[in-house]
Amino acid sequence: MATLDNVSLYKLWIAVITILPFTQTLSQTENYIVHMDLSVMPGAFSGQHQWYLSTLADVSDRSTARATAITSTASSKLLYSYTHVINGFSASLTASELEVLKNSPGYISSIKDLPVKHDTTHSSKFLGLTPQSPAWKVSNHGEGVIIGLVDTGVWLESQSYREHGMPEIPKRWKGECECGTQFNSSKCNKKLIGARFFNRGLIAKYPNTTISVNSTRDTDGHGTHTSRTAAGNYVEGASYFGYAPGTANGVAPLAHVAMYKAFWDEGAYTTDIIAAIDQAISDGVDILSLSLGLDGIPLNEDPIALATFAAVEKNVFVSTSAGNEGPFYETLHNGIPWVLIVAAGTLDREFNAVLTLGNGISIAGASLYLGTTYFYEVPIVYMDGCHKMSKLTKLGQKIVVCQGGNDGNDLSYRVENVSEANVTAGVFITNFTDTEEFIQNRFPVVLLNQKDGKTIIDYIKNSNKPQASVEFRKTSLWIKSAPSVTSYSSRGPSVSCPVVMKPDIMAPGSLILTAWPENVAVDPDNSPLMFNNFNILSGTSMACPHAAGVAALLRKTHPDWSPAAIRSAMMTTADIMDHTMKPINDIGFGNKTQPASPLAMGAGQVNPNKALDPGLIYDVNSNDYVRLLCALDFTEKQIQAITRSSSTNCSDPSSDLNYPSFIAYFNGKDSPSNLTIVREFHRTVTNVGEEMSTYTVNVTPITGFKVSVIPDKLEFKTKYEKLSYKLIIEGPSLLDQTVTFGYLSWVDAGGKHIVRSPIVTTSLSPQLS
Repeated sequence: MATLDNVSLYKLWIAVITILPFTQTLSQTENYIVHMDLSVMPGAFSGQHQWYLSTLADVSDRSTARATAITSTASSKLLYSYTHVINGFSASLTASELEVLKNSPGYISSIKDLPVKHDTTHSSKFLGLTPQSPAWKVSNHGEGVIIGLVDTGVWLESQSYREHGMPEIPKRWKGECECGTQFNSSKCNKKLIGARFFNRGLIAKYPNTTISVNSTRDTDGHGTHTSRTAAGNYVEGASYFGYAPGTANGVAPLAHVAMYKAFWDEGAYTTDIIAAIDQAISDGVDILSLSLGLDGIPLNEDPIALATFAAVEKNVFVSTSAGNEGPFYETLHNGIPWVLIVAAGTLDREFNAVLTLGNGISIAGASLYLGTTYFYEVPIVYMDGCHKMSKLTKLGQKIVVCQGGNDGNDLSYRVENVSEANVTAGVFITNFTDTEEFIQNRFPVVLLNQKDGKTIIDYIKNSNKPQASVEFRKTSLWIKSAPSVTSYSSRGPSVSCPVVMKPDIMAPGSLILTAWPENVAVDPDNSPLMFNNFNILSGTSMACPHAAGVAALLRKTHPDWSPAAIRSAMMTTADIMDHTMKPINDIGFGNKTQPASPLAMGAGQVNPNKALDPGLIYDVNSNDYVRLLCALDFTEKQIQAITRSSSTNCSDPSSDLNYPSFIAYFNGKDSPSNLTIVREFHRTVTNVGEEMSTYTVNVTPITGFKVSVIPDKLEFKTKYEKLSYKLIIEGPSLLDQTVTFGYLSWVDAGGKHIVRSPIVTTSLSPQLS
């Protein structure tokens, strides 16, 4: 019998370990979204689904001959056949199968499946929505409009989904409520009219995973929170353990809700998310609220961009979140030009604790502490900067007052020291304005400004036995310095489409009270766990459904308006001043007062009542977006992946989209400093106000630039008439400041309409890495 010597065995072993990773790679599957050319589909097939199955069967057969370990059938490989969002399907494929598929008739391109994350009361009143406000009266609270959300599901039992006072379900509605684990479809009603779930992509990615609750039941809370924000019914007696008490309702309380669950405790993937959007389009939603996004992805490779293009073509308005990666520039994860991108702002509401000193003086400070409601007559001591733990740990049960530091790191260090010292509570005196993360502390933290802090320090120094009582769970309304841009809200410009200024608008996103699953802890990090049917969350995830709700009011009032017209009305009527009539502030700069740039807040804070009657609108159609894509040097196949059209006309490319904002780049790094650069923009506005109307231009000065508009007057003779103008910006090739900005406003003769557009000039040079 022949035997192998040691050298031969060694060579065989080297061959095995060399081939093994290759064969493992060949047999390992990944999920792909595949674009197909429908014009190539043979007439013998009754529909796209059968063609896709046949294509996958052929791919499986041909690749099996090359890699016999692959035995999956075509039907098990196919995840979804998409109807609207793309011409194509998603499938679980090995590397060898993908290579075979690329040679199949009709194949255009493919995108690897990607993980996605979501962007994690009184807010409707803050937006000016009251029973007598025009936006609610004219739209009848958004009656009959259908808002779809792709999120984590819903908590059926929430009072926000009561059908009391709701109109009948629109006859055009084609959706349904699917049964599933802990989810009885009979629970759906005139408020919650649709509930579906999508997880084939997730399961294909992790075949050994077990979906804990396989239904539209919300096990996270995010979806219940966002859907209630957009369209929740009225719920009296709402509060967060005593904070923010009152009646809770959504922005469009008579709109219907349809939930498409594609986010799971186990993860979320684009194959499932675009399947959810595809179904929402088929079902007949009017508005889509997507508190999600992808970072640094080209438009033609971004499944969310592709799916939303299809939605907009079907006249569905899409609201998306900006992301929570601020305060730095170029951090937007949604730069999609055909959707509304929403930044997060603060409310005119503060959560407080009241300190009552031994001399009877009471002082309110910021706090959102959920523990003991009241501390009575506790010794209070001032410890300067609270740096020395050795001294802090010897204090025992006292209220400790610290000079809190004027930046985030400094304040965080002091709070951590005091919270670990086993004292009763900590009072921190600070000029730092971005305090949200500090007041939500498991340790009782109270933040004070310098003026109130001095009052406490003086009392302590002049008292023989200083003491204080503290009462938590207080709420203050009508804070005049609101709104401000939150620090976490992602800033523009967009790296995926830098020629269109983003974000578009700002809406409330900070410390938003809304519905919550009563069996999900309000804070999973808190001990002991606490449960409530309302929760307070922050993020652009919370801002996005506010804007979606406003869009619902506009859709009801102006059913003939395009998604671009609705977006334009919201942007050109947005507020750029806070309630003190000073420029909206950006608190991303800590203790510095700095006006917010449009790259942080877009056109400004959404104003529903003004948006009802904008005077002029900037409209955009699908051909305009195609011209933009052509100008961005996308190939015909790449554009085809977005538009789903078998032919693309790039004879007239233009990066100058008819958008209600402007961004001009002055970043000539190799140019002489004395060189003047000219940027021109062309816009067309449509008169949706009075028939005979005259608008005169007003431009706020931008330091270092000459800005002119031709013509400077627009005279409309009829309603829906369109007139055009040109904006010219002249400036140096090298800028002293990274970002400067101003506003172009068209003001009608009577001053009723001010149609405002932000102008940004910047030396930034956003590009995909």
